Amino acid sequence: MAVYGGIQAHELERWLNALTNAAYDRRCPLSKVHGGDARARAARQSLLLLANDYRAGELTREDCAADLGRWCEGYLSEAEWYVLVGTRQAPSQPQSEEERSLTVLKQHRVG
Repeated sequence: MAVYGGIQAHELERWLNALTNAAYDRRCPLSKVHGGDARARAARQSLLLLANDYRAGELTREDCAADLGRWCEGYLSEAEWYVLVGTRQAPSQPQSEEERSLTVLKQHRVG
Protein backbone atom coordinates (compact mmCIF):
# COMPACT_ATOMS: atom_id res chain seq x y z
CA MET A 1 0.00 0.00 0.00
CA ALA A 2 2.20 2.78 -1.26
CA VAL A 3 -0.16 5.68 -0.54
CA TYR A 4 -0.75 5.16 3.16
CA GLY A 5 2.02 2.81 4.23
CA GLY A 6 0.27 -0.52 4.69
CA ILE A 7 -1.21 -2.55 7.48
CA GLN A 8 1.03 -5.07 9.18
CA ALA A 9 -0.45 -8.57 9.50
CA HIS A 10 0.32 -8.71 13.24
CA GLU A 11 -1.82 -5.57 13.76
CA LEU A 12 -4.80 -6.87 11.81
CA GLU A 13 -7.18 -7.48 14.74
CA ARG A 14 -6.53 -4.01 16.12
CA TRP A 15 -7.23 -2.47 12.70
CA LEU A 16 -10.41 -4.48 12.18
CA ASN A 17 -11.72 -3.51 15.62
CA ALA A 18 -10.75 0.16 15.30
CA LEU A 19 -12.21 0.56 11.81
CA THR A 20 -15.42 -1.27 12.67
CA ASN A 21 -15.92 0.88 15.77
CA ALA A 22 -15.15 4.05 13.81
CA ALA A 23 -17.43 3.04 10.95
CA TYR A 24 -20.39 2.87 13.34
CA ASP A 25 -19.51 5.98 15.36
CA ARG A 26 -21.84 8.65 13.96
CA ARG A 27 -19.48 11.42 15.07
CA CYS A 28 -16.69 10.09 12.82
CA PRO A 29 -16.15 10.82 9.16
CA LEU A 30 -16.29 7.06 8.55
CA SER A 31 -20.02 7.12 9.27
CA LYS A 32 -20.44 9.24 6.16
CA VAL A 33 -17.57 7.78 4.12
CA HIS A 34 -17.00 10.44 1.50
CA GLY A 35 -19.89 10.21 -0.89
CA GLY A 36 -23.20 9.76 0.88
CA ASP A 37 -25.25 7.18 2.70
CA ALA A 38 -25.20 4.48 0.01
CA ARG A 39 -21.40 4.58 -0.17
CA ALA A 40 -21.21 4.50 3.64
CA ARG A 41 -23.41 1.40 3.77
CA ALA A 42 -21.31 -0.29 1.09
CA ALA A 43 -18.11 0.57 2.99
CA ARG A 44 -19.43 -0.82 6.27
CA GLN A 45 -20.75 -3.97 4.57
CA SER A 46 -17.43 -4.51 2.81
CA LEU A 47 -15.56 -4.04 6.08
CA LEU A 48 -17.82 -6.48 7.93
CA LEU A 49 -17.49 -9.10 5.18
CA LEU A 50 -13.73 -8.75 5.24
CA ALA A 51 -13.62 -9.16 9.03
CA ASN A 52 -15.99 -12.13 8.86
CA ASP A 53 -13.95 -13.86 6.14
CA TYR A 54 -10.78 -13.44 8.19
CA ARG A 55 -12.34 -14.62 11.45
CA ALA A 56 -13.97 -17.59 9.70
CA GLY A 57 -10.58 -18.67 8.39
CA GLU A 58 -11.40 -18.00 4.75
CA LEU A 59 -8.61 -15.40 4.46
CA THR A 60 -5.07 -15.61 5.78
CA ARG A 61 -3.86 -12.83 8.03
CA GLU A 62 -1.58 -11.51 5.28
CA ASP A 63 -4.30 -11.56 2.61
CA CYS A 64 -6.77 -9.86 4.92
CA ALA A 65 -4.21 -7.17 5.83
CA ALA A 66 -3.63 -6.50 2.12
CA ASP A 67 -7.40 -6.37 1.45
CA LEU A 68 -7.93 -4.09 4.43
CA GLY A 69 -5.19 -1.82 3.13
CA ARG A 70 -7.04 -1.56 -0.17
CA TRP A 71 -10.26 -0.86 1.72
CA CYS A 72 -8.52 2.01 3.52
CA GLU A 73 -7.25 3.43 0.26
CA GLY A 74 -10.76 3.34 -1.15
CA TYR A 75 -12.65 4.77 1.80
CA LEU A 76 -10.33 6.84 4.00
CA SER A 77 -8.87 10.24 3.31
CA GLU A 78 -5.16 10.62 3.88
CA ALA A 79 -5.83 12.78 6.96
CA GLU A 80 -8.11 10.08 8.45
CA TRP A 81 -5.45 7.45 7.83
CA TYR A 82 -2.75 9.43 9.62
CA VAL A 83 -5.03 10.10 12.60
CA LEU A 84 -5.81 6.37 12.88
CA VAL A 85 -2.16 5.33 12.79
CA GLY A 86 -1.31 7.99 15.35
CA THR A 87 1.25 9.90 13.29
CA ARG A 88 -0.84 13.05 13.02
CA GLN A 89 -2.55 14.74 15.90
CA ALA A 90 -6.10 15.83 15.45
CA PRO A 91 -6.48 19.62 15.69
CA SER A 92 -6.59 20.87 19.27
CA GLN A 93 -9.27 23.47 18.53
CA PRO A 94 -11.30 22.27 15.55
CA GLN A 95 -12.48 24.91 13.14
CA SER A 96 -14.18 23.04 10.32
CA GLU A 97 -16.45 20.00 10.22
CA GLU A 98 -13.58 17.91 8.82
CA GLU A 99 -11.29 18.92 11.69
CA ARG A 100 -14.01 18.12 14.25
CA SER A 101 -14.46 14.70 12.64
CA LEU A 102 -10.73 14.06 12.82
CA THR A 103 -10.77 14.90 16.53
CA VAL A 104 -13.46 12.26 17.10
CA LEU A 105 -11.66 9.76 14.87
CA LYS A 106 -8.57 10.06 17.07
CA GLN A 107 -10.46 8.04 19.72
CA HIS A 108 -10.41 5.04 17.37
CA ARG A 109 -6.78 5.21 16.36
CA VAL A 110 -4.69 2.09 16.07
CA GLY A 111 -1.19 3.52 16.50
